[in-house]
Amino acid sequence: MNRRKLLQGSAALAGTGALSRLTLAQGAALNDHAAIPRTNWSKNFHFHTDRVYAPTTREEVQQIVRQNPKLKGLGSRHSFNDSADSHHAQISMRAVKSVQIDAAAKTATVGAGVAYGELAPVLDQAGFALHNLASLPHISVGGTIATATHGSGVHNQNLSSSVRALEIVTADGNVIHLSRDHDGDTFKTAVVHVGGLGIITGVTLDLLPRFDMTQVVYEDLSFDQLQHNMDAILGAAYSVSLFTTWQNNRATQVWLKQKVQPGVTPPAYEALPKEFYGATLQKAKLHPLREMPAQNCTEQMGSVGPWYARLPHFKMEFTPSSGEELQSEFFVAREHGYEAIRAVETLKDKITPHLLITELRTIAADDMPMSMHYKRDSLAIHFTWKPQEPEVRALLPEIEAKLAPFQARPHWGKIFTMDPKVLDSRYPEMQRYRDLAAKLDPQGKFRNDFLNRNVFAG
Repeated sequence: MNRRKLLQGSAALAGTGALSRLTLAQGAALNDHAAIPRTNWSKNFHFHTDRVYAPTTREEVQQIVRQNPKLKGLGSRHSFNDSADSHHAQISMRAVKSVQIDAAAKTATVGAGVAYGELAPVLDQAGFALHNLASLPHISVGGTIATATHGSGVHNQNLSSSVRALEIVTADGNVIHLSRDHDGDTFKTAVVHVGGLGIITGVTLDLLPRFDMTQVVYEDLSFDQLQHNMDAILGAAYSVSLFTTWQNNRATQVWLKQKVQPGVTPPAYEALPKEFYGATLQKAKLHPLREMPAQNCTEQMGSVGPWYARLPHFKMEFTPSSGEELQSEFFVAREHGYEAIRAVETLKDKITPHLLITELRTIAADDMPMSMHYKRDSLAIHFTWKPQEPEVRALLPEIEAKLAPFQARPHWGKIFTMDPKVLDSRYPEMQRYRDLAAKLDPQGKFRNDFLNRNVFAG
C-alpha cells in the first residue's frame, strides 16, 4: 500500500494526486491583530509594531507583501532578540500549515507555519520520520530553518539539512522555487535565510522511515572525563546532551537518546548499566533543573517510544510560555570543545548566579553558508538564563571573549553581543548571502535592525 496523507490547514500548498485530507487547525484572519502576541514567547522582547498579518494562503501572502513597503516574517516567536522585529509590519505564518507526504519521493511538503510537534505525529502515522528535532517541538519549520536550529548528535546535521526545496514570496510579491536538485549554491545559501530573502511559504523536507527510541539519564559526570573521552561520551547515543551549572567540575545530567534497531528489544531499565563514565543511572524521571517537576519532559528510564516523543526534551503539550527565561548559544569546532568548555568554566562564579542551566551538545557540519555549523562539526554551548537581561548582557562579552580563540559563532535567534565585524569574519561565505538578498530584495523590504546591524553592516 502506498501510504500518503495530507494534513490540510491552509490552501497555501494545494496538493496534487490522490491524497487524503485532514484538518489540522482553523486559519487565522488576514488582519487578526489581536490573536498574535506582541512579545516573543518568553516575554523578554516586545515587538515594535502592532500591525501584524495572519494569512492562511500563499495568495494572501503575496497580496500582503505587495501592499507593504517594509515587512518581517514571524514564526512561532521562539527568539530572544530582535531578529523577527519590525517597526512597520509583521506577517505571521502560523496559520499556513498544510502538509503533503509523497511516499514515493520520501518527502513532505509543508506550510512554513507548521510546528514540528504538529507535523511529527502525522509523519509517524504515515511511516516516516525526520532525522532530528530540537529540544522544544513547539517551533515552526520556517522559523527553525531560518536560524539553523539544530537538535543533537555527532552524526546529525541541523534541521535545515533536511530541506529539499523552498517556496519563497519575494519582495515583488512573486513566487520562486529553489531546490537542492536544481539550484546548487543559491539553494544552499537560501535555506538558512535569517528572514532576509522573502517570506517562506512552503518547505519540502526529506524523510526517513519511522523509528523508535529510548531515553536514559545519568547523573553527575565529572568534567575530567571529557579530557580524554569527550568524543566517546558525545557519540555514545544517537543524540546526547550534557547539562551543567558550571559548578563542581561536572555535568549534572547526561541525556542519552538511542535509536532502537528494528527487531531488537532494548534492555529494560533494571538491566541498564548502572554507570556511564562514572556518572550514575537515574532512579527517577528528571528535569534538567533538578528542582523542577519532570512531567513536562519526554519519557526516560529506557522506555521505548516513537522518535518524536524522545528526540525533544519536552512534550508538545508543555507550554513554553509558562516560564520566562533568556537564552544564548555559541558554537565552536567540536575538536576544540573540551578547551572551550574549560575556558567558559573559568567564569563559573559570574555565570551561575544568573543561570538556570547550560546544555552541551553536538551538531554535524553542513554546507549552508549562514549556518552556525558551516563546514565544521560543532559543539554547542547553550545558556538558559534567568530573566535578568541587564546582568546577562553585561556578562556576555566576557563569555564571548573566552570563546574568541575558538572562533565561536552565536545562534542567530538568541542573545549575543558580538561585534558585527567579528561576526562577519566567522562566516567565510556571508557575502554570498548578501548578494542573494540584493537580488531577491533589492530595496531591503525584509531587512530590519537586526539584519542591518549583524549581516549587512559587515
